[in-house]
Amino acid sequence: MDPASQDINLNSPNKGLGVDPSDSLSDVPVEGAVGNSVNPLPPGLTEEEAEELSVELTKVEEEINTLRQVLSAKERHATELKRKLGLSPLNELKQNISKSWQDVQTSNAYKKTQETLSQAGQKTSAALSTVGTAISRRLGDMRALPFSNSFR
Repeated sequence: MDPASQDINLNSPNKGLGVDPSDSLSDVPVEGAVGNSVNPLPPGLTEEEAEELSVELTKVEEEINTLRQVLSAKERHATELKRKLGLSPLNELKQNISKSWQDVQTSNAYKKTQETLSQAGQKTSAALSTVGTAISRRLGDMRALPFSNSFR
């Protein structure tokens, strides 16, 4: 298959497949292009102004594509630097989680909640201890009663 006849558009469903030269798209207008035969001029716009706007649009679209390429190159460079520094996405996630947990622990809401729960735990522990002591005392009192000997 001739490489010139392959569809190399990465977004095309036909990528890598042969393209029939007779299926030329030369008569199809490019998206965003101004064509007087297809699109009538908006009211109040001369052909010269439309042509100037078309040229400006083309330049802006080219700048956008250039900026996309520059951004992509910088993202690849940043990824390479992170790899060299040992900063994998997983390590970054771990660091972010660790930092977030530290932020939570130093927040006033967390400190107040921790203090309240600690006090509640102490009070619960004291109450259970008191209940346990009372039950032990009652059981001791019951053992001292004469009818408790019949259960032994």
